[in-house]
Amino acid sequence: MTKIALIGCTGSIGRQVCEIVRRHPGRFSFSALVSANDGAGLSALGREFSPRIARLATEPFDGLFEGCDLAFIAASGFAGLAYTLAAAKCVKKIALANKESLVCGGELVMREVEARGVELIPVDSEHSALFQALGFRRDAPFEKLVLTASGGPFLHLSAEELARVTPEDALRHPTWRMGAKVTIDSATLLNKGYEVIEAKWLYGAPFEKIEAVVHPESIVHSLVLFKDGAALAQLGYPDMKVPIQLALTYPERLPCERELDLAALGALHFERLPAEKFPCFPLALDAGKAGGTCPTVLNGAAEVAVGAYLKGGISFPQIAETISYALGALPRERAENFGALKDADLRARACATEFIYGK
Repeated sequence: MTKIALIGCTGSIGRQVCEIVRRHPGRFSFSALVSANDGAGLSALGREFSPRIARLATEPFDGLFEGCDLAFIAASGFAGLAYTLAAAKCVKKIALANKESLVCGGELVMREVEARGVELIPVDSEHSALFQALGFRRDAPFEKLVLTASGGPFLHLSAEELARVTPEDALRHPTWRMGAKVTIDSATLLNKGYEVIEAKWLYGAPFEKIEAVVHPESIVHSLVLFKDGAALAQLGYPDMKVPIQLALTYPERLPCERELDLAALGALHFERLPAEKFPCFPLALDAGKAGGTCPTVLNGAAEVAVGAYLKGGISFPQIAETISYALGALPRERAENFGALKDADLRARACATEFIYGK
């Protein structure tokens, strides 16, 4: 019986983790369930699964990871970083579904993981695909990592059309069903920039060995290219239950979703990622290459901008404009510890808020 501490139990990923535990009650149980703000959802899960801990919390607390075999970090946003760092100090295995942990705190997280011999398992579909293609080894040799992007709902719109898209339009993702923040990040392609930064930390890859291409069908979840010209890819229908379950069971595979029918698919398509039309992607790459607190500023400004866009306060292109302003206004500082990153996050949010609302 694997005991799981699930952080972010009432979000999109967390609910799917619960579905898998329901499907395999003899293999998994919850030692802890944590939600940031959904008290009703947390209470229902607590009654169903009877964990040792069921608590509303926005940051780690003493005893949270006591007695668990695996910490599943599914919290959203910058808040997930504190949980990932806390788990790395006391848990031998982490399933990571929080992008911001590596985008904002990759240096700190990997330092803890490597120093303590913690097993870090990626849950994002793209990084799970790379993990599988590399034989479940984050240290395996490769020539290039190729991340695939659906392109989101606005791939072929003109700049003029992008200025008029509504939050409702942006939330209609063509292939995936996700939470609101990550869905908007997919529409701006910021999400793909985040994944490039994640790949740097997960696989020790220089940025020149990480590429992103558009693949509208979302069947090929990512590829690894090798020195001899061979490429290995992981394919499957766009469903997060597969990488979530694999993070819990690997290297064993259990029945999960339907088998891929290649003949029914007919054809798969790939095209260049149009970075010039979606400036959030190059902004993310630039922040990742600059390092230090820049990725934290990127993310903090993005969280504010996406929140404003979802409320109708800014236009779609102004998401990138807000991020660009914050990156230009705030200095790059060393990411020495969590406190430095938290300060950078707060400054980025204040800077983005001032840019949007003028106060």
